[in-house]
Amino acid sequence: MCAGRAHAAPFAESAGWLEPAERVMTSGFSLKGFWASALAAVTGLVGASSVWADTVGQPTDRGIALQPAASQIRLDVISFHNNILLPVITGIVLLVLVLLIVVVVKFNKRSNPTPARWSHNTPVEVAWTVLPVLILMFVAIFSFRLLYEEHDMPKPYMTVKVVGRQWNWDYAYPDQKISAYTSTLMTEADAKTNNVPYQLASNAPLVAPVNQVVRVQVTAEDVIHSFSVPAFGVKIDAIPGRLNQTWFKANRTGTFYGQCSQLCGINHSYMPIEVKVVTQPEFDAWVASKAPKPPVSVATAATTPPAPASAPAAAQ
Repeated sequence: MCAGRAHAAPFAESAGWLEPAERVMTSGFSLKGFWASALAAVTGLVGASSVWADTVGQPTDRGIALQPAASQIRLDVISFHNNILLPVITGIVLLVLVLLIVVVVKFNKRSNPTPARWSHNTPVEVAWTVLPVLILMFVAIFSFRLLYEEHDMPKPYMTVKVVGRQWNWDYAYPDQKISAYTSTLMTEADAKTNNVPYQLASNAPLVAPVNQVVRVQVTAEDVIHSFSVPAFGVKIDAIPGRLNQTWFKANRTGTFYGQCSQLCGINHSYMPIEVKVVTQPEFDAWVASKAPKPPVSVATAATTPPAPASAPAAAQ
């Protein structure tokens, strides 16, 4: 036994993680230790999922699932992942695991000292060709339906023009006559003061009304960026010289964060997207606050005619 194991074994035995030293397998593997680690991992995952359930609109530390949905598209994306992809993936993994176990147990040297000498099996080769095709066709049925739903935009309530550049975003509202304003990263000090997540919060968020279809037209000035807000199921590239389009319809109010998800340069991680979804009256008030102020009329001072020059004194 190596020195490290000799020192670790008494402590492990006292903690109940390993068998007594004389019964430890030569590989150092402990069944009790394995199940204890597995139990701790499952407990951690359950705890993480409970934390995740309380978080909306932003990432969660130690979270293991997708962000909660704030739109119907996002709900359908999560349903596709959980109800279609995960069962298919799990079935494939279990099938491969069973095949590996059969091969290891039935065709090892001890159980099968004389190996077979055939090299082809037509039914097996047909099965491993046809079965993946059928699986992909099954997944494609639901995938194409979801893609169509994402591209089939209803009549929009308004349009937001988004321009990405290194390393900020411009937002403009042509329907509301709001000219473009720049949204940049909120400083770390301001983020702490306002109790918002640093590198996600911005100094000028995109504002949208709840339960309204918002069309987002996206382009870029310099390099390729990507406008992505996970809670809405929105992700589209911003490409210089090209106008891309997506949409969302938020079904709840709140603040939802995203980031540029296309590697765009040294400060790529400092390009946040913040979307504030508000009620219709709050949105109307925000639009009114952004309306250009009428010019202040300056009253022209009345000018009085100059006093007539005094007549010259009569000559004496």
